[in-house]
Order: sequence, then structure tokens, then C-alpha cells
Amino acid sequence: MARDTKELLKKVRKIEIKTKGLSNHLFSGEYHSAFKGRGMAFNEVREYQPGDEIRTIDWNVTARFNHPYVKVFDEERELTVMLLMDVSASENFGTITQLKQDLATELCAVLAFSAIQNNDKVGVIFFSDKMEKFIPPKKGKSHILMIIRELIDFKPQNKGTDIGEALRYFTSAIKKKCTAFILSDFISPAFENELKLANKKHDVIAVRLYDKHDEEFPDLGLIPMKDEESGELNWVNTSDKKVRTAFKAEALKRNALLKEVFTKSGVDFTSIGTHESYIAPLRTLFKKRERKR
Repeated sequence: MARDTKELLKKVRKIEIKTKGLSNHLFSGEYHSAFKGRGMAFNEVREYQPGDEIRTIDWNVTARFNHPYVKVFDEERELTVMLLMDVSASENFGTITQLKQDLATELCAVLAFSAIQNNDKVGVIFFSDKMEKFIPPKKGKSHILMIIRELIDFKPQNKGTDIGEALRYFTSAIKKKCTAFILSDFISPAFENELKLANKKHDVIAVRLYDKHDEEFPDLGLIPMKDEESGELNWVNTSDKKVRTAFKAEALKRNALLKEVFTKSGVDFTSIGTHESYIAPLRTLFKKRERKR
């Protein structure tokens, strides 16, 4: 076995152990409550009991037996979960403990393991400023391990980010209503219309990944800053308080606009930084969804 393959499998195993453990012990019950199946499937009829809803009475059976009977439904449990993963160059940025890409990989793995424990199918769309790769939804552990392998090892063809393009592809590719997580820093051309359309048809959740230094410069003197997506290099004087203030103001404005887009589109969202554990933000998101149901 080639050394590269060995290293890759070691990484897959490490992520599997960590994220599967989190799914088992922390998220499986909360995931189940937050993402219940949408439909109801008819199961049987039984005699009416005090407290049953009048609208569940089956009038045909009631007439036949001259006694009230009600229809019993089971919740349709099976869901399809789609993970829309931003693989653009800006995801390679991270200054505190990990890259945004590493954070996204672990988050996808946690969500994927939580989904298969729930008997849901999982599929993935990798996108940059174009659709890079589509892994159709399937069940099972070997499918999840293949997804994790792809998450670690995937090399995108393009460097830019276009959320709208990813959402257009997703909306046309997935016909049946599903739950979709978009993992990105959302630094992209406008995508509000595509998000609204996608969320009408599906249940979309946005997970914004960020690094502290996307939003705030430390005082490091004159430093070269490379735009990962365009490759452009600029020298920035971080000792200048005005430069730092302007950079922070720009980031705050960008985040406020993003929040507005998610709210207007009716999309649940959370923000997770490369400097923090994703456990608390994810649990808060699940709890918020539970309360809304």
C-alpha cells in the first residue's frame, strides 16, 4: 500500500473514531428530534378512544361497523441529508488551531454519522465557483467512510466561491424534499434568490465557517496578505489602527448582511470558528430546530 494511501486511511480512521463517538454520545437523540421525517404513512385503523382527534376518524370503516374507528399514522422516518461543501481556496485559511477545511470535514463527518444512525441517506455536493463533484445519497457506514475519504483528499479544479451556482445545481439534482447543510465561509457573489428557491423546496441549514483573522487583524506590522481565491498579494500595515478598524467594520457589515439574507430566506444558521469546539454551536442549532417544530 502506498504511503499516501496509508496516511489517508489513518486520517479517515482518526476522524471516524472522533466524530462517530460524538454522534453516538452527543448528537444522535438531538439530531433525531431536530430532523424528524416530514411525512406521515398510514399504518392501521383502531377503535376510537376518548381524546382521539375527530379528524382522524375513518368514516367508511365507522359506517361499516357502526362504531367509530380512527386511522393510525406512523411518522415517515427516512430522510435524505445533503451536505453542500465549499472546497474553494479560501477554505484553506486558518490561523488559530485548524483550517476551515479541516473544521468542515469533521462537521460533515459528525452530521453524516448522526444521519446514518437515524437511518437517513447522505449525499454530498463539493463546490467552488462551479459544481466540482456530486456523491449521490446512500445509506451505510462504508458510504460514509468513502465520503470522509473524499472530504480529506478532494482537490478542486477551481479556486473561487459561488453559493448560487451550488444551490442551482442542488435544487435541480435532488427532486425529493431533503435536509441540506451548506458549509462555507459564504464569501461569495449574491445568492439570496437561489437560497430562497432551495429552501422552498428543501429544508436548508447554513453553517458559516470563519477564522478570527477573517474578521480582525492582530497588530503584526507590515505583512503580505494573499487572497487565496484570486492569488493576489497585497502588503497591509496592521500597525495602523485605522486599517484594523476599517477591516473589522467591513467584516461586521458583511456578517450583518449575511444574517439578513438567511433570516429573509427562512434558513436556520449557525457560525463556527476555527478557534472553537463545534459541539456547543451544533447543539444550540439542533435545540433551536427542535423548539420550532
